[in-house]
Amino acid sequence: MRDYRRSAALQARLHAVVPGGAHTYARGADQYPEAMAPILVRGKGARVWDADGNEFVEYGMGLRSVTLGHGFEPVVEAVARTIADGVNFTRPTELELYAAQDFLSLVPGADMVKFAKNGSDTTTAAVRLARAVTGRETVAICDQPFFSVDDWFIGTTEMNAGIPKTSTVRFRYNDLESLRTALSDNAIACVILEQATALAEPEPGFLQGVRALCDRYGALLIFDEMITGFRWSAGGAQRIYGVVPDLSCWGKAMGNGFPLSALAGKREYMELGGLRTDADRVFLLSTTHGPETASLAAFRAVVYTYQESDPVARMEESGRRLAAGVNAIAADLGIGDHLEVAGRPSCLVFLTRDPEGVPSQPYRTLFLQELLNRGVLGQSFVNSAAHTDADIDLTIDACRSAAETYRKGLEQGTVNGLLSGRPVAPALRRKAAPRRLTR
Repeated sequence: MRDYRRSAALQARLHAVVPGGAHTYARGADQYPEAMAPILVRGKGARVWDADGNEFVEYGMGLRSVTLGHGFEPVVEAVARTIADGVNFTRPTELELYAAQDFLSLVPGADMVKFAKNGSDTTTAAVRLARAVTGRETVAICDQPFFSVDDWFIGTTEMNAGIPKTSTVRFRYNDLESLRTALSDNAIACVILEQATALAEPEPGFLQGVRALCDRYGALLIFDEMITGFRWSAGGAQRIYGVVPDLSCWGKAMGNGFPLSALAGKREYMELGGLRTDADRVFLLSTTHGPETASLAAFRAVVYTYQESDPVARMEESGRRLAAGVNAIAADLGIGDHLEVAGRPSCLVFLTRDPEGVPSQPYRTLFLQELLNRGVLGQSFVNSAAHTDADIDLTIDACRSAAETYRKGLEQGTVNGLLSGRPVAPALRRKAAPRRLTR
């Protein structure tokens, strides 16, 4: 068993000074087995080390923001060279032009781009722009997990305290009729969706149908490329599926972990936030840190790496081997219907079900616990190009032992006696319970 005493002490101190004990809800201690939430101190490649000296193969990779590995030297070196000459200035830099040109060379159909720091900044800017263009207020969002921390989205979730009533409607993925109904029953400013997710691919004609419905009803089409950008391809999912949106929003892996996001789109819309328009101007994006040099240098190094090698192919190769290995173990143990690795090879998740085949947080927590005990950290199996064959072998071996414990839980019909502490809980929930802290 691993020792987490220093991590636990640091986590307690974090709770005293940071609401929730983390700056991202998905990074919270309530997302991990109790007393087993490592506080990390460094990383290299696909490995990380915590405050107790424990070493792990990491998955999730910075909430999918790292595709080349932690401390990837070409990125670090580019950043170090650049910041030696300053980080933030009163006027634009040449670097902003070159980074914008790099970005637009990758993304089909985008004429202009504006950089920011957070994905939510760009999705909300896209919504604001669409409302200005159409004169409408209502947003149609796909039934997918997350689009923004801002009111128009968070107001639709369970964690909506302090948010006024929002003008947002939902439609179902791969269901054009549900979108048609949303568009016909409401004055929709924009339709926003991820073209694909880890577990869902667009059915033939779906994205083309979404494009056609937006054109028919006069709504702007916004693609959320936060996860798919640089993980599906350097040009995002739109380069794979061939449908061009009016606007698209990017982030996460753009800078291999450095903070950077982008709003891209057609010139006729983006110019409304500029100086070459006679229309009322849109307050599109205006950020102090959006053009800072460190992240733009990191982005350019990422672009160069994708041009000179094929990180996506590496992620897909190791992901396929990992999924095949773990699923074979589950099948051999007779629990393949309860424990499964699924999804796009570069964006894998593990599915955990109870004895009745129902998705289960207690059984998920048991699996997480057993992986942590064997040197694997992650809420998913989202990998990077830095995951080596040795990393995958270690993970498969850890999953073999974890699956054996999982089977015991299935056989006894409960995780009691196997799981230490309370199960994990959904990150976006109304109450702190069932993981409320008492001190």
